[in-house]
Amino acid sequence: MAGTITVMGGGIFGLAAAWACLQRGATVRLIEARRIGSGASGGLVGALAPHAPEGRSVLRQLQLEALATAGDWWAEIARSGGGDPGYARVGRVQPIADAAGVERARKRQAGAAALWPDGFVWQVTAASRAPGIPVAAGAGQVVHDTLSARLNPRRAMAALAAALRAGGVEILESAGTDAAPGADAGPVIWATGWEGLGALPAAGRGGVKGQALLLAMETPPQTPIITAPGLYIVPHDDGTVAVGSTSEPDFNLPDTTDAQLDTLHARALAICPALAGAPVVERWAGVRPRAAGSGPVAGPWPGRPGHFIANGGGGIGFALAPAVAGMLADLVVCGQDAIPEAFRPENRPWRTG
Repeated sequence: MAGTITVMGGGIFGLAAAWACLQRGATVRLIEARRIGSGASGGLVGALAPHAPEGRSVLRQLQLEALATAGDWWAEIARSGGGDPGYARVGRVQPIADAAGVERARKRQAGAAALWPDGFVWQVTAASRAPGIPVAAGAGQVVHDTLSARLNPRRAMAALAAALRAGGVEILESAGTDAAPGADAGPVIWATGWEGLGALPAAGRGGVKGQALLLAMETPPQTPIITAPGLYIVPHDDGTVAVGSTSEPDFNLPDTTDAQLDTLHARALAICPALAGAPVVERWAGVRPRAAGSGPVAGPWPGRPGHFIANGGGGIGFALAPAVAGMLADLVVCGQDAIPEAFRPENRPWRTG
């Protein structure tokens, strides 16, 4: 398509889409209502972890492929703009609570061997032999996988913005929530987060609130992330450990923390007693965009020629963004449409009125 491509939204989907279009030779500008990473993309956690290895789906396969290539993608961002996204493939440890959990994990170990990209493993091992921060596991066993990674969300957003600017992309911040390109603009990609998703004629919640906190604690390099149902513990390389996140589909205030975060903190201390005494240096809340149905929304906006949607990453937006952005840029810039049917707006719950 000819003309400048305008990307609306400065979260991970918007920045990744702008980068993918730039890499395909397009002239790009990006418009952000507030500031880069002002929404969920500017949070604390930054865990890049796959779904459990059981069964195939379009979403699971896309996530696996994106996670397997994430290191190269973020390395190119760092080289292009000079920023450090805090990325490292550190793996993950998951405590197992009971014998039934051990049996389930061993079945998934076989699933990983069959479904995961070569070179990555999901294995059951003794908790005493697990790398990183010691964990309490009721069954004395943990899952250790080597595919998971982490990044620092805020540093990652700054690195992406720096790479875009180095490539000549105009980034306009503080444009206001009513900002929109003119009628004579070229293609427009809408990546406006949970508020934008809720404003689309798509049935769904728009977003799910999450709360997280940041502890001051030094950890050795390559310390794995730790996960349990509804809990992520992510050691970063800057002397902090992030703990997240709540999942709140119903909320009144999108950016306030409350006692639910205290409960999450207590769960983290129970699983990782070594975190006790680490001071809390930040409490954070934000809303993750989540569309109706499963997976992101990506593709042409029904009824609006020249407009496209990239949204709905939910809790795995950082993992999915490079892959979704690449497919969308192939369509917008190159005219090559390989977007899965499951992600296309017209195949999601959609209202025409």
